[in-house]
Amino acid sequence: MKRTIGALLAAALLVAGCSTGKDAVVSGGTFSFVSPGGQVDIKYPIAQRQTAPTLAGDDLMNEGKQLSIADFPGQVLVINLWGQWCGPCRAEAPELESASKQMAPLGAKLIGLDVRDPARSVAQDFVRDRGITYPSIWDASGRVLLSLEGYPRNLIPSTIVLDKQHRVAAIFLRDVLASDLMPTVKGLLAEK
Repeated sequence: MKRTIGALLAAALLVAGCSTGKDAVVSGGTFSFVSPGGQVDIKYPIAQRQTAPTLAGDDLMNEGKQLSIADFPGQVLVINLWGQWCGPCRAEAPELESASKQMAPLGAKLIGLDVRDPARSVAQDFVRDRGITYPSIWDASGRVLLSLEGYPRNLIPSTIVLDKQHRVAAIFLRDVLASDLMPTVKGLLAEK
């Protein structure tokens, strides 16, 4: 009985020692998505931004080559999750291409994350047919997407915007227009 009570007290102290309390501020750390309570456009203040995991995988258009967000240090990155099978993705493709061309001279980069397209050639045809020039990671298995802890797997299309330190600064849980992205990108580029 005494051993049981002692073990319970030790466990309670261990749990209490690990808790952060209600007034703790989350800063740094790796990004973990938390449901936004119905919001579709989410912006994170600097103090609440968390580092994105290193998203990396096969370059969709260049077989045998790897593409990673780590290839773009110090740059604002826009990561668009898409699939050629997705109707809204087809509609937003010209807007994303326009945004990509607008942000490139400013020093920001758009990267696609092609999810759940089992036939690489079909996704490549989609890119060629629509004249998409920004690169995409091909993630047929969904392994790259899994690295975004807690991120809803069924929210395609969606877009994640990373600041210069590759912390998550904004998320759009819907299809986007260039006019949705550019103010966010410009604001992040202006940050010191």
